[in-house]
Amino acid sequence: MKKNRGTNKKAKKKWVLRISMISFFLAIGVGILSEISIKNLNIYGAFVVLLFIVFLGVFFDGIGIAVAASNPRPFNAMAAKKVKGARKAVELSLNADRVSNFCNDVIGDIAGIISGAAIAAIAIKMVLWDYSLYNMSLVAVLLSGLTAALTIGGKALGKKIALTHWKTIVYYFALVLWTVENWLPMMKNDN
Repeated sequence: MKKNRGTNKKAKKKWVLRISMISFFLAIGVGILSEISIKNLNIYGAFVVLLFIVFLGVFFDGIGIAVAASNPRPFNAMAAKKVKGARKAVELSLNADRVSNFCNDVIGDIAGIISGAAIAAIAIKMVLWDYSLYNMSLVAVLLSGLTAALTIGGKALGKKIALTHWKTIVYYFALVLWTVENWLPMMKNDN
């Protein structure tokens, strides 16, 4: 039993290290992409990018909540009937702590940080676009308030939906993951 606890602690430490590294590189990648796209777009396009970032955070928060609320039993039954993606749904459900950590914390926190950077870039664009907006700090604060309201309201709605429809959400998310996993090897064989 002590050996199992030691192995479990090592696995947790590895997970923390791995998820931290993934977060670091994912944040850099998403940050660079959003920065480039916002710089090269007009104000309206930059707002669309900001809304997409907020939506991404809300969407993955809902998935994380649904997985955390899930139970593997219905997915086991589906897997016994050879339903596509059901085994992946079981895997997600059995690893709910890691999946919800990734979806809620990694994606959610990155979306929050990147949206803050996007707000600053949009505020600068707005002030440069209309010089009568002389107070960039006020513009940034108003944009931050709007983004926070959209994020918090979206997550509140998403949580309600995720807790009510966790089976459907987890299954379709698993089906997407299963499809991508099965599609990627085919892509490698074609080259």
